[in-house]
Amino acid sequence: MKDFFYGFFYPFKSIAFFFKHPKVILLSIIPTIINIAIYALIFYFTYKQITNSPIVADGQAETMAGEVIEKIYNFLVYILSFILILVVSYFAYVIIGGIISAPFNETISQYVEETVTGVKCPYVPFLKDTWLSIKGEILKLLFYFSVIIPLFFVNYIPVAGTIISTILGLLFSFFYNSLDFFDYPMQRKMFSLRQKIKGTNSGGMFTYGFGSMAFLMMFLPFINSLFKSLLVVAGTKLYLEKINYNEFLKK
Repeated sequence: MKDFFYGFFYPFKSIAFFFKHPKVILLSIIPTIINIAIYALIFYFTYKQITNSPIVADGQAETMAGEVIEKIYNFLVYILSFILILVVSYFAYVIIGGIISAPFNETISQYVEETVTGVKCPYVPFLKDTWLSIKGEILKLLFYFSVIIPLFFVNYIPVAGTIISTILGLLFSFFYNSLDFFDYPMQRKMFSLRQKIKGTNSGGMFTYGFGSMAFLMMFLPFINSLFKSLLVVAGTKLYLEKINYNEFLKK
């Protein structure tokens, strides 16, 4: 569990990097603004779609008891609707925000790697770098859906289906969030998706600890946009410190 908690709290350890290297703050401004705008739009349209549905009681109860029941019912509907909005917004944000902000996050990650290792990363033309970043995000999303969709159907297995799909879904989400933020230094090495998955898996409990914190941070509405650059920095540093080191020992 020591490795799990090391990875879990690693993003907070990485905050100091921003103060030691103010350039990271400057590099984070544009992607943060973009991420806030993306999440705000997703949240707004999701909110409008769900709250405008005809599931809320119309307040036309004729008795006091009926009014109480309506209020309790509407209260539960609003709570469930808010949870649903968060879930839908999270998935949409991971998909849309990941693709659009990928080139900016790559720039941040590259600066972090060059600062930590003292080695200049190979130059890649902007358009090619942008295409590789977006292509990498799309491949990751295909991998994501190839696991999440079958897990969704597992949910319909009687009795144990919901428990199994929830546990496996959470574990996979932790793994995928680590893969998402470890991806940047691996992409610069031109790793295939299979190699990226293998490299992320080699991190063991570091991977699941970091991924669980990343999942929590990305799930929080609006402030998740502020955390994303922090997770890019933390993911790059943790990969270089622990994951890349593990892969080196295996060679």
